[in-house]
Amino acid sequence: MQRASRLTRELSLLATEPPPGITCWQNGQLDDLRAQILGGVDTPYEKGIFNLEIIVPERYPFEPPKIRFLTPIYHPNIDSAGRICLDVLKLPPKGAWRPSLNISTLLTSIQLLMAEPNPDDPLMADIVQYKYNKQLFLRNAREWTEKYAGQ
Repeated sequence: MQRASRLTRELSLLATEPPPGITCWQNGQLDDLRAQILGGVDTPYEKGIFNLEIIVPERYPFEPPKIRFLTPIYHPNIDSAGRICLDVLKLPPKGAWRPSLNISTLLTSIQLLMAEPNPDDPLMADIVQYKYNKQLFLRNAREWTEKYAGQ
């Protein structure tokens, strides 16, 4: 019951006061959500629209939602299956999830990660260009954005 009322409240807030560049909605059931994040200005993802899937577990908010990109994205912290390496998406001790966090906070954190990748904790080890050849990384990320996330 707590999960349903909290999710309803969070979705209502996301609909009326969404974070800039982020939308989120129900995809049928209450625990199956979709979100869109607009690529940030002055990032290689600019003008891209990235779709995400959010699966809310039974134990939410005591367990973080499972979030993954449905739109392919060239990013060192996001793998080819769309999984995201971000501490707030994992339970302690390895992660930083807390029940006080919410879906809006998570989506904003993912948006920040898109703008500021963490090359020291890569999920895609082959995207090391971010650290060693940033121009090549930026070119590849822009190409992927045009190909997969362009409107």
